[in-house]
Amino acid sequence: MRIIDYPRAAFGHTAKCSLLALAIGLQIPVTTASGAERPMVEWPYVANSPEITRHSPLEDINPSTVSRVTQAWEWKSPDRSMPEYKVIPGGLVATPLMIDNVVYTTTNMNRIVALEAETGKEKWIYDPKAYEHGMPSLAGGFRHKGVAVWRDNGKLRIFSASRNTLICLDAETGKPIASFGNQGVADATQGLDPEADPELVEFNSAPTVYKDMVILGTAGGDRVYGPDPTSAVRAFDAKTGKLIWSFRMIPLPGQFGNDTWHNNSWKDNGSAEAWAGFAVDEKRGLLYVPGGNPTNNYYGGKRPGNGLFGETLVALDINNGQRKWHFQITHHGLWDYNFPATPMLATITKDGKQIDVVTQLTKQGLAFVFDRVTGEPIWPIVEKPVPKSDVPGEESWPTQPIPTKPGWLGMLGKDGGITLDEANDLTPEIKAMAQAKLKEFDLGPLYQPPSFRGAFAYPGGVVNWGGGAYDPESQRLYVRTSATPAILKLAPYDPKTTRNPFAGINKQDVGYENVGASTQLPNGIPMLKPPYGGLTAVDMKTGEILWKVPLGKGSNALRNNPALKGVTLPDRLGNGGVNGSMVTKGGLVFVGAGNDFFAFDKVSGKEVWSTPLQRQASSTPMTYRAKNGKQYVLIGTGSADDSALIAFVLN
Repeated sequence: MRIIDYPRAAFGHTAKCSLLALAIGLQIPVTTASGAERPMVEWPYVANSPEITRHSPLEDINPSTVSRVTQAWEWKSPDRSMPEYKVIPGGLVATPLMIDNVVYTTTNMNRIVALEAETGKEKWIYDPKAYEHGMPSLAGGFRHKGVAVWRDNGKLRIFSASRNTLICLDAETGKPIASFGNQGVADATQGLDPEADPELVEFNSAPTVYKDMVILGTAGGDRVYGPDPTSAVRAFDAKTGKLIWSFRMIPLPGQFGNDTWHNNSWKDNGSAEAWAGFAVDEKRGLLYVPGGNPTNNYYGGKRPGNGLFGETLVALDINNGQRKWHFQITHHGLWDYNFPATPMLATITKDGKQIDVVTQLTKQGLAFVFDRVTGEPIWPIVEKPVPKSDVPGEESWPTQPIPTKPGWLGMLGKDGGITLDEANDLTPEIKAMAQAKLKEFDLGPLYQPPSFRGAFAYPGGVVNWGGGAYDPESQRLYVRTSATPAILKLAPYDPKTTRNPFAGINKQDVGYENVGASTQLPNGIPMLKPPYGGLTAVDMKTGEILWKVPLGKGSNALRNNPALKGVTLPDRLGNGGVNGSMVTKGGLVFVGAGNDFFAFDKVSGKEVWSTPLQRQASSTPMTYRAKNGKQYVLIGTGSADDSALIAFVLN
């Protein structure tokens, strides 16, 4: 991060002319009373650091000044539906970078864009034409989470992974670097199974850059067919695009963890994809990998065993891809509890001792915190018995790990799971309907297994792509949460009736698939009570939850539902979402929810500012100070044919 700040106090009460003379002699920037010459502060990584903190040292916008924040500019994405290729853009989920007064980002359909940081004026745009391959198999369609940068002898390069390729561009011109791969585009299937269909190998997270290496996982749709391509974490040479090392997420015979795939089930199962991105301990050369769920997501009868490295946090030696330690957070996963968020690194003070830790946030609404060197839990993690599956052929795991601290991050319920107490109670009539409907499904604690009757699984996803934001000054972790349930209702797989367009490609018996069910009442009211979204603060020194506050006004469809006519509703019904938050030294947590952008006091949790958005908030925000001395805050909004990057500035 480039922060070059020389406050006036450092020079005492020097006269302005003397201060200017000193600045000229030393060739340093000057902070004037007007702020016009304050130094530029960049945002050089998607999460502003390799440690994935989503923290900014800027203080210009703070609880006292945030009321003066107004919109500065808007850049509209050129993405549109393309019937000729049968493609539709998804949400604008990328978090931009800002380097050298230029904003770099990606669009839903994988275009790479450079914008002027102060005006949003387009400098260049590169189109990899990913849409020519048709719609991705990823749930939610076309989307992309951003780029990474690398300096080659002082020249800035932009890296982006698109479909099954790794792209390297000149940051100044937006042109491909001819010496990289094949005229700027490298084959990103290197190191994967030879039989993997390249059309099913995809990426949507920003690459990770370490020294002269570019590191990728893979991403793919939630499918039930097999054999699905096996995920691998791979490192590529940043100069040439050639493969350096590869680490398989489903081990081969002779590799550590292969024996956790009973009956040689490693042969016929795939995925376990590390699609959420990586954290890097640059000092120690460690890479932290969040493992996804193996296919079939909801039925494991074809993959007995706990199945490493599915749903496992893995620490690798970043120089050679060798495993250092691992911890499996979900054994023999049946709930689609892949890790949606990048691991986060921090230094915390526990019992008077400083400890370097890695935290993995999960869809379950749990936070697992480990010593990042040894993998030892910072607070005890207990293997607790969970309900057993009654689906034929299924061998569900009898226990699952539950951390004693930090506590439950979600807004609804105590520690996951659902009882009739969580039924929607906005009116007595709605409560009676919701409780009656909930009784149609299997209710129980966290890890209630999928069933033919239908397991009402809560959470479906408390934490998602946006992960958390960590404030090193206070050692607090801020997590945007969603109250998103799912009904896991299984039915025998039939290729003639399946709703999964990728199922049965290889005509393989996959057992059972999730046919699901609605989590709303017939009148469109959610079965569960609000709030449906929140913001949680955790003291990482003690593992205690400091506060939880509702986030978002709630959907207009819910507020305008005829069943709620005349009912006085809470101001903040809450909005779920996949995007996350950003925290600043200035004392604010910024986060978008629904069609609004919010700022909260990071100490008290009080909402101190909000502004309406023309479109739904879709990305995790970022901030920078441009060369003109002004602090900007950016957030992506919208989806499909109408999406835009919005910049706000302190007026």
